[in-house]
Amino acid sequence: MSENKGKVFVIQEVAKFNVIPAREYGELVPLFEEGKQIMLSPAPAVRKAKEKLRNFNDDDFLLLIGDPSMIGLACAVASDNNRGKYKVLKYDRRSFKYFPIQIDLNERNTRDERES
Repeated sequence: MSENKGKVFVIQEVAKFNVIPAREYGELVPLFEEGKQIMLSPAPAVRKAKEKLRNFNDDDFLLLIGDPSMIGLACAVASDNNRGKYKVLKYDRRSFKYFPIQIDLNERNTRDERES
């Protein structure tokens, strides 16, 4: 992990969850307000995600909380803006900590390539 702290994009604010411990990984930046959902027209949410995630990079994280369709949208936009790569924070209820997970959609499994 880079020594530079990036941003932690909180997909959706949810009052019942304390996300303050995620500040260990960077500045908390909310993407969508609590209670918002994508229903009939996703275009406003797409525009908002594209705007807020336009500079998403290897130092940033997504905190996957809130409406599943907004989580999917944020992952797609972050990946698109960062060469197919993004990192998420996964909360572990036993240790009460967040753990980083890096996802690279362009990663190739060499074993699969040899079998092709």
